[in-house]
Amino acid sequence: MKKIIGVILVLTALIGCSQKLKYPETKKVEVTDDYFGTKVDDPYRWLEDDNSPETAQWVKEENKVTDEYLSQIPFRDKLKQRFEKLYNYPKFSTPFRAGKRYYFFKNDGLQNQSVMYVKENPDSEAQLFFDPNKLSDDGTISLAVLSFSKDGKTFAYGTASAGSDWNEYFVIDVETGNKLDDHLKWIKFSGMAWKDDGFFYSRYPEPTGSELSTKNQYSKVYYHKIGDNQSGDALIFEDAAKPDRGFSANTTDDERFLIISFSEGTNNNGFLVKDLSNPASKFISIVDDLNNNYNVVDNLGDKLLVLTDYNAPNYRLVLIDPKSPAKENWKDVIPESKNVLQKVQIIGGKLFTTYMQDASHHIYVYDLNGKIESEIKLPALGSVGLSGKRDDNTAFYSFTSFTYPGAIYKLDVNSGSSELYLKIDMDFDFDNYVTKQVFYESKDGTKIPMFIVYKKGLKLDGNNPTFLYSYGGFNISLNPSFSAARLMFLENGGVYAMPNIRGGGEYGEQWHKAGMLDKKQNVFDDFISAAEYLIKEGYTKPSKLACAGGSNGGLLIGAVINQRPDLFKVAVPQVGVMDMLRFHKFTIGYYWVVEYGSSDDAEQFKYLYKYSPLHNIKSELNYPATLVITADHDDRVVPAHSFKYIATLQEKYKGENPVLIRIETKAGHGAGKPTSKIIEEAADMWSFVFYNLGMSPEY
Repeated sequence: MKKIIGVILVLTALIGCSQKLKYPETKKVEVTDDYFGTKVDDPYRWLEDDNSPETAQWVKEENKVTDEYLSQIPFRDKLKQRFEKLYNYPKFSTPFRAGKRYYFFKNDGLQNQSVMYVKENPDSEAQLFFDPNKLSDDGTISLAVLSFSKDGKTFAYGTASAGSDWNEYFVIDVETGNKLDDHLKWIKFSGMAWKDDGFFYSRYPEPTGSELSTKNQYSKVYYHKIGDNQSGDALIFEDAAKPDRGFSANTTDDERFLIISFSEGTNNNGFLVKDLSNPASKFISIVDDLNNNYNVVDNLGDKLLVLTDYNAPNYRLVLIDPKSPAKENWKDVIPESKNVLQKVQIIGGKLFTTYMQDASHHIYVYDLNGKIESEIKLPALGSVGLSGKRDDNTAFYSFTSFTYPGAIYKLDVNSGSSELYLKIDMDFDFDNYVTKQVFYESKDGTKIPMFIVYKKGLKLDGNNPTFLYSYGGFNISLNPSFSAARLMFLENGGVYAMPNIRGGGEYGEQWHKAGMLDKKQNVFDDFISAAEYLIKEGYTKPSKLACAGGSNGGLLIGAVINQRPDLFKVAVPQVGVMDMLRFHKFTIGYYWVVEYGSSDDAEQFKYLYKYSPLHNIKSELNYPATLVITADHDDRVVPAHSFKYIATLQEKYKGENPVLIRIETKAGHGAGKPTSKIIEEAADMWSFVFYNLGMSPEY
């Protein structure tokens, strides 16, 4: 009876919302672009101006409509309270050593930012080292990057404000705890590469327009000596003739070699190396093209260990002599195999390799010559993170999965034995849930893996609310991972499904390329086929199916509901790339041209225009209930994408389903978001999903 009453309340509230919902009147302007003879109107171009008072007012009005809608959901507060309770558990990072000490992050449960602690040894009592929560009153300044000098006596860290990709660097003397005068600015997508009493880093010139939307160009590598003013930092490398080329600096563990990696996109790079032990040495170009991917793991004496997909779509580990860098001289240390070699680390004088097999991690140990020694046995299908130094006999690794909130293991490298170091406990019955992996056929017959998670005893009667989530791009793999927010859906009878669609890196570079450029439609077909599989196999039906994705996954959702709106009842595109004709004109968006193509190219314009979410919204389609999610400080996928998209959808859609946008303030693309905002956003998103799927949570 309680459940029946709950459903009646939900339906009553839904009827009320659909009757009262009125969207803001969004001004239209006359802007038309000519793409190789095709005229494309862009009436909401004015929303690209993130500094405009007009845009700010529009944001306020849209948020008001969304807030009013969400406030009528009868169980919104209960979902928030439930998620807050679920999220309120201690969270730990994998420990790592710096100098003689060990460091790790811990969040007691609801702290906005995780706190950094230090131990004298792995089993000693922890002491507070650095608390990012003290950087701001509301938790919106986060720790974005950190690095210790080789001796562990100096700590450099970068902060990000309100979720922006821009970082500011600061330095602390570890022995005294004193913050030094060092203050570096206008840094983005950089780390610290230590050499002696300073570090190499890359930065951009100070932007002359909006710092959150102006295109970022002219990356340069500098060396900062601790104690110096940034204005005196030494320029190490630049290429003024290639303004769109980005540079990053790394040093080998012994600080002998400086590696400068360069790229003009999110895929493929080249690199140069300099022997810092010889003051007279010059940079040597190892790879001067942008045809493959290269990651220098470390050096073995005079030579470099490099992980690459050159002549190996599933990646291999090669040894390169900088004095004889021609590719015919490279030597295989670990050849390519049928599984993807995702990562290599030197720990305790051995090669620890992370492989992906059907989207789950496997860890194998090799000697430095590439001879396999052992496999680290893992608890189940899941994801692993390894931590250890080149000269350590002790390593740590974390393990997590969909219904496994996490455990950290301590590994003796010499003996190969592991022991449980720390287990993360939650007040939740994980044994009552099942995770399985299926393989379904996409439109062209390609077999696609998909993880499905649900409560034991599930009936395949087509009536189960289901949440379909994926990404499909940039060589990024979706491995089994844990989310406390997802538990609310599962415990209320929901099914969570995550297909590993093409465009990702689950099966190497070939899998990635099968979802790039003119093959992007494969990504959408794979996702659509996943929905069809779930319906065919009795997990759900269109009126019970929600779809979601973020960033490139937001693009996925925008494209899919244009192509097959009939398959879904709810859609949640988060921080999505929605304008495929203009994405390359903002901040670092031009880096995605290698993945998507560019509207500046006649042939690439054709396929971009064909699937661009913004440009394919049609008034005759019955769109799902849609909640677009973005943030005002997102300077990676600028919020103009979501602004223009929802303005167009609200203009053209004539049906009864709500089409709304939730615009977070003082937040960005997702990284560094404080716990308070995570809880509020998750509660709103899941309330919208539950509400429109006709679910009545029993809290």
